This record gives sequence, C-alpha cells and structure tokens, in this order.
Amino acid sequence: MPSAGVLTADSQEDNDLSLTSSAGTPANTGIHAMSVQAPNSDTTLAAVLKSLDDDKGEDVVQINLHGKSEMGDYMVIASGRSSRQVSAMAEKLTDRLKKSFGILCKVEGRATGDWVLIDTGDVIVHVFRPEVREFYQLEKMWQNPGEATAEHNAAEAAKRTT
Repeated sequence: MPSAGVLTADSQEDNDLSLTSSAGTPANTGIHAMSVQAPNSDTTLAAVLKSLDDDKGEDVVQINLHGKSEMGDYMVIASGRSSRQVSAMAEKLTDRLKKSFGILCKVEGRATGDWVLIDTGDVIVHVFRPEVREFYQLEKMWQNPGEATAEHNAAEAAKRTT
C-alpha cells in the first residue's frame, strides 16, 4: 500500500477523472480555481444589453420571465443586419461574459448566423437576422398580449414615417 500523499490510480480512467492521494484528499495538481464572483441575473442582463448595444444590435427587446418560466429570469431578443454581424455579436457577447464574469455560455447556431441562441444561465439571448426574426416572432410568444401589440403598433408607425 502506498504511503499517504503518493498519487495512485487503479486505471487510466481513474487517473483522468480524479487525481487523489491514497489518503483520499485531493492531489495538488498545480491548477488553481478561478475566483470570479458569479453575477446575479440583473447584472448579466445589463452586460448583455450593453454588449448588444456596443455591437449595433437592432430592435433589442428584453422580456422578464419571472413567473413565466423556470429556464431563466430574462430573455433578450435582438437583430443583426447580416449573418456575419449576427455571428460576430454572439461571439463578442460570449467572450465579454466569460472575461468579465467567468460565465461559460452555451451557444447554438453561430456557424450559420441566421439565429443564434446564447444561454447564459439566467438570461437567454436570441440574435436573429431580421427575416428569420419576423418569421418566428418569439416576442409574441413570451410577452404579455398588450405589450406585443403596443410594440408592434409602434414599429409599424415608425416604418410608415421613414
């Protein structure tokens, strides 16, 4: 039996999954845990909105999901003018959240750039090309009926004046 403090591994899998000493305490691997304080959902929302604004996101809508869904506290929907812009906005957002708060986001759709879904944990972000956003109309599914109608009427009025 090895002495305390000596690394042991019964198999390669055990060695890969957890390095422990024979006494059962974690082995010193020289890796230090990141000590970044996790932000609350309001702080994450503010960072998401700022990032989208910095990258010229258009028609940004935030939807409060408290009491509507357990998947997150907020949903943010934004548009980019092209697939390239949509992908770039998503990449920059995930990089900023990782750098500022240590948040590792789950991302879907970045390769095509039509609709990118970013799950930060507390805030769900959808970045669309305008045509794809118009087709799916996520705002109508998640907003209260009065909110969606008011925003739609305001958008239609703005289109007529330009």
